[in-house]
Amino acid sequence: MLAISTSAFAGGNTKITAKPTPQYIEQTNSLIVKYATPQNATIQSEQISTLRAQALTSTGQHFGLSLRTARTTATGAQVMKLDKKVSLSEAASIAAELKKADPSIEYAEPDQFLHILATPNDTYYSRQWDLYESTGGLRADTAWASSTGTGVVVAVIDTGYRPHADLAANIVAGYDFISDTTVANDGGGRDSSPLDPGDWTAANECYSGSPASNSSWHGTHVAGTIAAITNNAKGVAGIAYGAKVQPVRALGKCGGLTSDIADAITWASGGTVTGVPANATPARVINMSLGGSGTCSTTLQRAITSARSRNTVVVVAAGNENTNASSSNPANCSGVVTVAATDRYGSRAPYSNYGSIVTVAAPGGDMSSAATDGILSTLNSGTTTPGTDNYAYYQGTSMATPHVAAAVALILAKAPTLTPDQVKSILTSTARSFPGTCSGCGAGIVDATAAVAAAK
Repeated sequence: MLAISTSAFAGGNTKITAKPTPQYIEQTNSLIVKYATPQNATIQSEQISTLRAQALTSTGQHFGLSLRTARTTATGAQVMKLDKKVSLSEAASIAAELKKADPSIEYAEPDQFLHILATPNDTYYSRQWDLYESTGGLRADTAWASSTGTGVVVAVIDTGYRPHADLAANIVAGYDFISDTTVANDGGGRDSSPLDPGDWTAANECYSGSPASNSSWHGTHVAGTIAAITNNAKGVAGIAYGAKVQPVRALGKCGGLTSDIADAITWASGGTVTGVPANATPARVINMSLGGSGTCSTTLQRAITSARSRNTVVVVAAGNENTNASSSNPANCSGVVTVAATDRYGSRAPYSNYGSIVTVAAPGGDMSSAATDGILSTLNSGTTTPGTDNYAYYQGTSMATPHVAAAVALILAKAPTLTPDQVKSILTSTARSFPGTCSGCGAGIVDATAAVAAAK
């Protein structure tokens, strides 16, 4: 579900947030020692070995540990293993003491851990506070060293997608399930093209008194949050950028019919829909940033239950009415992961629904103070029909939901055999406490790093 505030740009000026400092391992149990070639030919190799062993022993005793030679590097240095881990500064002191005890040592230094540099080079990554900021973010940046979602397909049941240059390479074949040609707005009914032609409406088109609206390109924004191409030196980073998005079009002008959405759920999860070709790449995760009022319909519930039986995790938005989510469907359907939205400071976003049926919360943004406190993702510049690629800040539980769907993709890439209930348990048990006020927002803010670490 999308709250209406937006801010779009193809570049231009906006507030920049500092990039996060990478978390490095500041310990080691290893030294690298390079011995010089002896200049005095009268010194026998046995004597050299004895002197070196004595230096290793005395240095180890001085620091309360032992050292042993493990192997020789390609450049002729020796890797010395310690019997315990020490800080890098202590390792440097041990290396210095060893060199002092043995003049034949050319150099000695800590054998330091180096890491994947998980801070992406995407142009607008610094504006994606929702991915990395310690207060209100998802902690996706520190999860990437363990998982990027590779091998997982996430179905986005939404308005379809635009072939955005920062997204298209991570799209797999989807389907258009809109059966009403007026709602579809693409000249036909159901077909194999989930491209979004635009969902703009004229005044009174949806119901008497309904306002005119521009095209939202909602599905493209949601898809970019999940799996925008990352480390391509442009645009934004996706949370599960190793995963693939399957666009399943079920929303058009004025929304979408429950019957179409239910068929979309069935097909996306690998079920059979009459008259529709089989899904060649069934999704392990379904994202539904959509909703309506009332109880969960039998039609939707049966589709969700069927998807779960095929081991698909269904993630849905809690809704944007600032009311109890028990009156919003499919948020109130059984077996789903229901997501509330938080702001940049870890409090409940003022529009977000809440209540006992909410599973977890995730960043959805609050642009009431600053546009850059929204969620930045891929979009299109067209006000009605498609225009050029761009990026925009949106806010809503629609934006929070793909954060969780992407986190699920990270989990499943690490542990593919997990069931939907096991995934839900990981999300709730590893969620972190709210730094702000978020009553009725579930177990906490999803912590991607902790969730991936818990996946087995």
